[in-house]
Amino acid sequence: MSTLKVNTIQDTTGNDALTIDSSGNVTASQGFVPSTQLSHRNLIINGAMQVAQRGTSFTGLSNGSSQYTIDRWNWAEAGTMTATVSITQDSNAPDGFNNSLKLACTTTGSAGYYASVRYHAEAQDLQSLAFGTSNAKVSTLSFWVKSNKTGTGTVFMSQVDASKTTSKQYTISSADTWEHKTITVPANTSNSIADDTGTGIQFEWGFSVDSSYKGTEPTGTWETYSNGIRHYGNNIDIVSSTSDYVSITGVQLEVGSVATPFEHRSYGEELARCQRYYQEFGRTGYMSCRGNGTTAVSDALIPTATVLRASPTITGGTWYATKGSGTTLYNGTGETYSVNSVSSQGVVVDISNIANMTDNMVVVIQVLSVTLDAEL
Repeated sequence: MSTLKVNTIQDTTGNDALTIDSSGNVTASQGFVPSTQLSHRNLIINGAMQVAQRGTSFTGLSNGSSQYTIDRWNWAEAGTMTATVSITQDSNAPDGFNNSLKLACTTTGSAGYYASVRYHAEAQDLQSLAFGTSNAKVSTLSFWVKSNKTGTGTVFMSQVDASKTTSKQYTISSADTWEHKTITVPANTSNSIADDTGTGIQFEWGFSVDSSYKGTEPTGTWETYSNGIRHYGNNIDIVSSTSDYVSITGVQLEVGSVATPFEHRSYGEELARCQRYYQEFGRTGYMSCRGNGTTAVSDALIPTATVLRASPTITGGTWYATKGSGTTLYNGTGETYSVNSVSSQGVVVDISNIANMTDNMVVVIQVLSVTLDAEL
């Protein structure tokens, strides 16, 4: 039997390409960034816009609204927006991708303070950045963008736990052309990211910005928030014509100063990651629970595909309650939910506004079109 002993594999020019440590971990050294992982390096979920559990089209987005659209991607507007936009999961995408998030103007007007698309990265998923330590790491945000407008775009970043922010620019050079952009996210040696289920860093792409939110040049490091640095220099305005649009996809955040090729994950893996934050059921199946007084049931288990990030907001549609003999007690809508507990098996809920109950009656229920929302 032969044994190959090697610490480093170099490319044809003599530069280190792969490094193997004493534990057998293999890391890539692209751009001389030895900490780059070969897999699971993308800290963004659904960056290729594959998963759209809530639907593929969201219209009438306007004044003061904040709404999740394609999974993990949030539309946010602040101020008194007079324009109206839509967000769709679009099939137009660069080579190697099948979907993009398209933000399009449907009614012209102003965007208030700023109109934007946001991504909230969960704090415990960002611990590899080592913020708050002397070994804090630079990271790279990369993405594909396409718009009928050219000019300077911005990504505003907010480290929520520390109330620190920064903003970085990118340039859209050619109209109606997919372009790949990279942004360096600075390290922060002073302020840690809590190891919890809250927001670690919020990323915000500004696509129409009032002058008061783009007038102060950022320092390039994490700093105390002020309105002017939020989208400094941004002149991408997509609400002046109903032909205006901007599309993004292939969003990747990775440790290191070099943008590596996008890490594609299977639809099944991406869906499972998204279901930590949002799940919906066309039909839940049958759940046993007990009567609690004359108008409620307790301890009904809604089984989930994966453990939710937090106690969810529950929205239910038409549902049925049947007692043990098969007699229908309730068939309709109007019930209200309160979460009892969340576990690896699912969400235990108490349900009110049920007619014809008696205390401790054994009841079988079935819920149609229920959603569980545990988004950041």
